[in-house]
Amino acid sequence: METEFSRPNSRPLLRQGKIRRVQRLFKTHPVVALLGPRQCGKTTLAKMYLSDIKSQVHYFDLEDPTALARLDDPKLALQDLEGLIVIDEIQRKPELFPLLRFLVDTKDKQRYLILGSASQTLLKQTSETLAGRIAYVELTPFGYTETKDLDTLWLRGGYPRSFLSHSLEESLDWRKEFVKTYLERDIPLMGLQVPAATLRRFWTMLAHYHASTFNASEIGRSLGFSDTTMRHYLDLLTDTFMVRQLKAFYDHNISKRQIKAPKVYFRDTGLLNIFTGISTKENLWGHPKLGLFWEGLAIEEILRAHEADSEDCYFWGTHSGAELDLLIQKDQRLGFEIKFSSTPKITPSMKIAKEALKLDSLIVIIPGSDTFPLAHDIQVVGLQRYLDQLCTD
Repeated sequence: METEFSRPNSRPLLRQGKIRRVQRLFKTHPVVALLGPRQCGKTTLAKMYLSDIKSQVHYFDLEDPTALARLDDPKLALQDLEGLIVIDEIQRKPELFPLLRFLVDTKDKQRYLILGSASQTLLKQTSETLAGRIAYVELTPFGYTETKDLDTLWLRGGYPRSFLSHSLEESLDWRKEFVKTYLERDIPLMGLQVPAATLRRFWTMLAHYHASTFNASEIGRSLGFSDTTMRHYLDLLTDTFMVRQLKAFYDHNISKRQIKAPKVYFRDTGLLNIFTGISTKENLWGHPKLGLFWEGLAIEEILRAHEADSEDCYFWGTHSGAELDLLIQKDQRLGFEIKFSSTPKITPSMKIAKEALKLDSLIVIIPGSDTFPLAHDIQVVGLQRYLDQLCTD
């Protein structure tokens, strides 16, 4: 079976930075969780990490019936093991978490690498039982810093088997099958009772709200469901890494009426293209929402490059029309405007956002690699150049 690293030209895609982070975290935590969507390369990354491990390694893949059977009595199966214990697709057996706490507290010679395909769901299950003992690493599909190929990422997305397919047709077929498997197999395996056809309709509808504020009532009326159900479906897609909810930044000290609903973005452009009927570069460049598609691609790449946690990321907007596409608030308050243009202009919205939010910097991100000042305190930078600069800093 071909893996995402089996093709000769894929060697530059090795994720050494993630491997080093796992190594670092194991120095301070007995459990490290590698979280990310299915088929994004978690198992491959784990095996790359294991290739350098000198201690004993015990691997349990919970999609393997034999491994599941071995863990019918998990305490008996795990308590006498030494070295590194890997449990893949752990969301299939959440009852293991309390046992892992007992084992890491009583067995000095055990370390656990756990892999999961759900984010907040998994975090809630582990936050109390493994508090102080577990660290998290989020693995995404490929991005620009790994591939140096934004054009292919934009059309195919970053899932390894889609990005590395030998043809665009093969990539498209893989993504269609991925969506089908996610809806019909993955969701039920997580214990979530959502009809596949209903969730597909919601997911398709959500594509029309990409890079826009989420309106549960509007979507609910179209599909015949309540606001609560629509928000539940959105949270489900968010928790399984399909969608990003970019929270609205709200400051009580700003007198303007501010937007409070989140914006929604497909995290993978290849999947967005499936739901919007885009199969070729010509389809993409001729689409009326091309600018919004570019915005989603740029925001996801910027957040990955900054390794920004979801709680540090926002957009900001007012009901009178002022808006900032992306705000990252960590050590500094960084503002980004995303423009699909080679000649962006200063807008009143930029000035209002910079003053109201007291930004440390405001960067206008455009396609390409150009860079030039738009004003003494506003810089235009091509997305490729910006990402390259972050990689070398």
